Amino acid sequence: MKTFRSARLAIGIAILFAGPCLAADPATLNWKSVPTKTVTLFYPGQSTYQWLRSSGHPGAAVVTGGGACLTCHKGTEEKLGNKLVKANPLEPTPVEGKTGVIQLSFQIAYDNENAYFRAQWKTRNPYPGDAHPFVRFDGKEWKTYGFPKLDAVVQKGEQPGIYEDRFSIMIDDGGVPAFANQGCWLTCHNGARDNPKFATRAEVEANPLYQALKQSDVRKYLPSTRTDADASWDKGKSPDEIAKIKAASGFLDLMQWRAHRSNPVGMADDGYVLEYRLGDAGGNPFGSNVDPKTHQPRFMYDEKKVGKKALTTDDLRKMPTALIRDQNAVPFDPNAGWKTGDLIPEYVLNKDGAKGSGADNKNVKGVWKDGMWTVVWVRPLKLTNPDDKGLNEGKVYNFSFAVHDDNITTRGHHVSFPITVGFGVKAAVEATKLK
Repeated sequence: MKTFRSARLAIGIAILFAGPCLAADPATLNWKSVPTKTVTLFYPGQSTYQWLRSSGHPGAAVVTGGGACLTCHKGTEEKLGNKLVKANPLEPTPVEGKTGVIQLSFQIAYDNENAYFRAQWKTRNPYPGDAHPFVRFDGKEWKTYGFPKLDAVVQKGEQPGIYEDRFSIMIDDGGVPAFANQGCWLTCHNGARDNPKFATRAEVEANPLYQALKQSDVRKYLPSTRTDADASWDKGKSPDEIAKIKAASGFLDLMQWRAHRSNPVGMADDGYVLEYRLGDAGGNPFGSNVDPKTHQPRFMYDEKKVGKKALTTDDLRKMPTALIRDQNAVPFDPNAGWKTGDLIPEYVLNKDGAKGSGADNKNVKGVWKDGMWTVVWVRPLKLTNPDDKGLNEGKVYNFSFAVHDDNITTRGHHVSFPITVGFGVKAAVEATKLK
């Protein structure tokens, strides 16, 4: 397995750092010719949309008046992150050893067809966070093994912290005006997972909007889709009203590169935020590997290619763990002589599972080396899909970045304040036009 991983790493590095610039070929784009912007990402704790407008927030009047977060917080990202990552009113469940800030290096270039993004950041751990929860055979049944570090079962020591690293980009083209000032805080609300006033599954499933969505938990959403001034999760507008908001471009693009669930097939998923965090039409490159009826895996490792049909805890952090259809996966055999402790990934990857708009980010690759992720991303220009923000020359966009590091999900990420990105026009970050 070491030989396989070394070969994979060498190929990936060659792709990311190879020679002379060919504008339409990201494999050979010379990133040394593209200026680098360093963005400080900080830990936000439970600073939800509702908290920012509450009496507990000294800047509430600025926020409710439509003012920018940077009115008070310009240059304070490190101070905020280091404060909020520790036990405090906005962090009731601190994660031991978690860092308060991450420095993100970001570059953008474009030609007549594509935008090219390159991002780099250091990880807390001396290994790539490319593992994700598994199902484990306990001698009788297959049960989930590994959870995000904010979960109580991890904090109590009942389960190990296992979750993939992620890099996310949120984009607005002016269709959500408040995003330019308040960024992703428009999308983070009370009631969501790991946030205050957590909404139970029963409460969510009884709500008309979530019934229409066929969802059982609260995730990101925009205040414009709620009927009350507090933008409460359970006060949703009707599907027809929300459809009109979407048609008027009142949504945010949300794209996520995932170290386990998309990187092994060279992709990032494509989604958007409106009344919920939704995926673009056409699907994404991963799906559940657990049969809901039998609770058994659907696929297992191909022993001829991997050397084993399942992993053990000794394999974690030492080898790739992704299970990929048509590459290293075969249909699960319940009579294959399973042993207590056998591990099979909870998700299975399938690059062909993403089509149409859902496959817009089909050329994205990350490589981890010497404690750092380097992700190169290709995004087509001039997209006209109803669930995308099309990037075009001559326009300025508001971007927000996030990194999930050290086996964590939901609000446990590090985030940026919104930043302007221009394609052929002045902005905080100006994309380099390739010739």
